[in-house]
Amino acid sequence: MTGPRDIELDIPVSSGRGRLEGDLALPDAPRGLVVFAHGSGSSRFSPRNRAVAEWLGGRGYATLLFDLLTPGEARDRSHVFDIPLLAGRVGDALSCLGQEPAVRGLRIGLFGASTGAAAALVAAAERPEAVSAVVSRGGRPDLAGASLQRVHAPTLLVVGGRDTDVIALNEEALTELPCEKRLAIVPGATHLFEEPGTLRAMMEKTASWFDRHLAGSPASPHG
Repeated sequence: MTGPRDIELDIPVSSGRGRLEGDLALPDAPRGLVVFAHGSGSSRFSPRNRAVAEWLGGRGYATLLFDLLTPGEARDRSHVFDIPLLAGRVGDALSCLGQEPAVRGLRIGLFGASTGAAAALVAAAERPEAVSAVVSRGGRPDLAGASLQRVHAPTLLVVGGRDTDVIALNEEALTELPCEKRLAIVPGATHLFEEPGTLRAMMEKTASWFDRHLAGSPASPHG
């Protein structure tokens, strides 16, 4: 048995205006692949997303953390709330992974935080053949708009119990989703799951969802 290994990816963007940097972590014999879409103002170095990625890696999942914007784009704050642009970048990552032999054939899940959750859901609606499950952490799925009605991948929305405004937005979005779906509330947690034990509780719910929907038969080739 070999140990985990990391691959640095340069993800070409479909617009042709540069590349996105990504970190693909590969455990031995991965059970599935989880692609992370970070929230506004964050990057692939998000400490919470990295904690979730490490947790999932310990459970046998390959993970991809990548920047949704090029360095030049990231300097323009308007881009971090441009959901169609961000969703397109998730699609670019999926296309790149379709050409990566180490993960070809694995079922893919998307993990989106904050605005990244909306980008993940739009990408899932646009690439149903490539996405097998979605998890939103403290997300804004409402920002996916009409795309919610085209999401067929099983979707878990995880929200902190003290994040009342975001709970309401997630409840509204849940009614729009036609897929298998669930809203999970983590008691005592605020938006960033900083309270003792709340990040662990969120990660356990996330892992259970991916265990159910990714760890199974190989997926159809995606690209």
